[in-house]
Amino acid sequence: MRVPFLDLAPAIRETEPLWRAHLERMFQRSQFILGEQVEAFEREFAEAMGARYAVGVGTGTAALELCLREAGVTDRRMEVLTTPLTAPFTALAILAAGATPRFADVDPQTLLLDPEDAGNRATRRTVAFLPVHLYGRPCELEAFRRLARQFGAVLIQDACQAHGARYRGRSLASFSPYVAYSFYPTKNLGALGDGGAIVTNRAGIRRRLAMLRDGGRSGGHVSRIAGINSRLDEMQACYLRAFLTRLEEWNRRRARLAALYDEALKDCPGVRLLDRAGSVHHLYVIRVREREKLRRYLASHGIGTAVHYPVPLHLQPAFRDCGARRGDLPVAERACREILSLPLYPHLPESAVVEIAGRIREFYRRGSC
Repeated sequence: MRVPFLDLAPAIRETEPLWRAHLERMFQRSQFILGEQVEAFEREFAEAMGARYAVGVGTGTAALELCLREAGVTDRRMEVLTTPLTAPFTALAILAAGATPRFADVDPQTLLLDPEDAGNRATRRTVAFLPVHLYGRPCELEAFRRLARQFGAVLIQDACQAHGARYRGRSLASFSPYVAYSFYPTKNLGALGDGGAIVTNRAGIRRRLAMLRDGGRSGGHVSRIAGINSRLDEMQACYLRAFLTRLEEWNRRRARLAALYDEALKDCPGVRLLDRAGSVHHLYVIRVREREKLRRYLASHGIGTAVHYPVPLHLQPAFRDCGARRGDLPVAERACREILSLPLYPHLPESAVVEIAGRIREFYRRGSC
């Protein structure tokens, strides 16, 4: 059985009548920037995420940068504490806003930013905490909210992998004024190109973010504040509106597949499962021995895999000036040598999960490691 790591085509086919209708309406109106489709999507997405407002932007990276800009975190002397185990775009957004990233270690069971370690590493220069809801599992938001209050800092959530997630039954927007999302095509809610959004419950923040994304303008051609050019495309909103109607169903399918993986890989020699409580299962990640040998073995049987992420941020050249060296964040460093992402998407057959888990057990049973 050939199992690609990801297949987006079934989701596109499943929603075709809806996105075609939205596209037709868009072409009829011939407004392609900040028009009817983006406005409708912002209302619908905010409601789906349990928030009052949403602001569509060009990318998830821009969503994070705009949150920082709106919060006034725009000076190199200002430090933003985040996780080293994420895509580089989280820290690149901090640099783009003008601030300095700093890193704390992760929890070995969840691989999420550890609030205790974050608290120990925070300083008087820490003006923001930026936890990432990695792989779709929400961070310990109550703990980070307490930390933000303790240090007089702002809490900004990177929910770029957590579309539809709740924390203890409550919307993510209940815990901080900024929640950033990405609509990169591989996400639980993905566009057919780049896109992003910020959700908030505060009208003033929504208004300023809408200006910041559009060059600091509020209608007309006068920049009233120093903004950037990062607007969600009307065309992408057409697709996102269609896909959003399936998000809950697709997340349930992901949960079912993740549960099958958990059961099939339970007590498998060479495999360590993560704590996925509350996750919307953007990715199914395990920790393994002899990762590259296992990847080659699975590939020889037509099974695609990936690694999210192979190098922690503090060891990447772009962030060499961010205050951490090799050995400073041992949990994240070890995890990056062990993590492996297995295929997981809503239309993945359950039989494929059984096949993949069987091949992994076969690999370790043969003593290939």
